[in-house]
Amino acid sequence: MFVVAIYGWREETPQMVQALAGALGIIVFEARQRLIGGGPSVVAAFADQQQASVLTEKLGRVGINALIVDAAAVRLRSGFFIVRRFKFEDCALKIEAHNGQQETLPYARMELIITGTSVVGVSETKTIVEKKFSMGKTLLAGGIPMTSKVKRQEEVSSQESEEILYLYAHDRPTAVFSLDGMNYDGFGAEMKLSRKLNFSHLISQLRLHAPGAAFDDRLLNRNNQVRLLGLALGREASLDLAAEILARCLMAGTG
Repeated sequence: MFVVAIYGWREETPQMVQALAGALGIIVFEARQRLIGGGPSVVAAFADQQQASVLTEKLGRVGINALIVDAAAVRLRSGFFIVRRFKFEDCALKIEAHNGQQETLPYARMELIITGTSVVGVSETKTIVEKKFSMGKTLLAGGIPMTSKVKRQEEVSSQESEEILYLYAHDRPTAVFSLDGMNYDGFGAEMKLSRKLNFSHLISQLRLHAPGAAFDDRLLNRNNQVRLLGLALGREASLDLAAEILARCLMAGTG
């Protein structure tokens, strides 16, 4: 799926609303809803990349900045470096993946840090044991009400959330740090007592070592993710996709 996201507007003017409505072939009310919040905002999703390109060009002709993101590639984390370990050195951050692959990210090359909350649905099958009235046992007991244990399988759904950090450093792979997926021993004596404290310390140290990198934490709010993803909500939707769209828009201009 290829999603088309618009970005870069300062205010929602009647002219822009009309232009967006005309380009998308929707009513003005719907167009205005896509512009709430200042963007970026996904306004369309296509199975065919050519259709996405046609719409992007159409939006450009009416003065609306737009770009295309391959949601399937993002879902597969193509070009992402999933960090397992890290170490802050004098001029660069050394990172290591689960498979032992290593990468060096110079602080001077770091351009953007995005933090967000990943919400994942989790299902598990549980065995439920209930007591039910047993006619057979009751008759054998001379009329005294008796029960028997009955087991049944039930699927229970819940949600788990985790804080994620995306680090963009020019031509280097996008480094992805997850609160629960890392070893924090790279902090040495500075290592904290909990993962949450260590993750917060990681963010503060990145911002300290790379003062030139922009920082954006709007994706910590689930409502902001929903507003950004818009029509992309569904199987392909994820924090990864929201972060990738936001990053490309921020680095292209105003996100």
